[in-house]
Amino acid sequence: MITLQQMRFLVAVADTLNFSRAADLCFVTQPTLSAGIKELEERLGAQLIERTRRKVMLTPLGADVAQRARALLLDAQEIETLARAHRQPDQGDLRLGAIPTVGPYLIPQALPAIRRRFPNLKVYLREEITENLIAGLTGGRLDVILIALPFDIGTLEYSPLFEDGYQLATPLHDLARPGQNLLQDGGQLMLLEKGHCLQRHALQAYPGRHLEQDESFAATSLQTLVSMVSEGLGITLLPNLAIDAGTVVRGEVRLTPLPDACPRTVVLAWRPSSARKTVFQQIADVLKEARDNQRAAAERPS
Repeated sequence: MITLQQMRFLVAVADTLNFSRAADLCFVTQPTLSAGIKELEERLGAQLIERTRRKVMLTPLGADVAQRARALLLDAQEIETLARAHRQPDQGDLRLGAIPTVGPYLIPQALPAIRRRFPNLKVYLREEITENLIAGLTGGRLDVILIALPFDIGTLEYSPLFEDGYQLATPLHDLARPGQNLLQDGGQLMLLEKGHCLQRHALQAYPGRHLEQDESFAATSLQTLVSMVSEGLGITLLPNLAIDAGTVVRGEVRLTPLPDACPRTVVLAWRPSSARKTVFQQIADVLKEARDNQRAAAERPS
């Protein structure tokens, strides 16, 4: 009979293309892993892995079997999680993924409340771009993710948290025109590098206008964008979430509200099969409250 252990061995080899590293991932010796792969191939009556002195590669059948093995292992993990969740849904490890343009500006405000509500829950935060977060969630590497829509998330379930609008950031000395007039058709913006969903969201903030990215520069963080604008090197769009969290130091750049810009929608998403849906909904409520408190604090006169 095919075993889950053999499936784990095959997936580990497929991920690393190295028997030694695969054995380390599975916490077994290399001979044990090799024997398990051999038993699997004998059971199936077909070669799954081609191995020479210099490289390891999967056969076409091996690649197909490895893909199905990942799904089997995820289902097995979900069964274990389901049973554990019925016993202790608010305990254990929680692997939370977040996009870099949301996580650093919301999680620190929400984490104390999450700890108070779930004292036995250990939250591990991972920041990645949206595409990688979705892959990590569907593949079982992450439990829940904090992302922004619009984005194709397939069949994932989610709870909307809030809409996040934009403000135009311009150099302090740029007094030529009101901020909105700088966003004419053909206007160029300094934005994050491709791969960040905020880059695309910013360009879609005004569907009726043709905004373009300044291709001569792309940043990896919002802080870098603010620094470049403050030096007079261009303009950019900043999400209100980041501004309220203190990304912009007073007097660093000029901010112009853009109430007519199409906002992005920040959501908390999880797999439909997850056994922790109730916990995720409660965490979503905490995140909403944290954002409301943050917004209220930012609107108070200093």
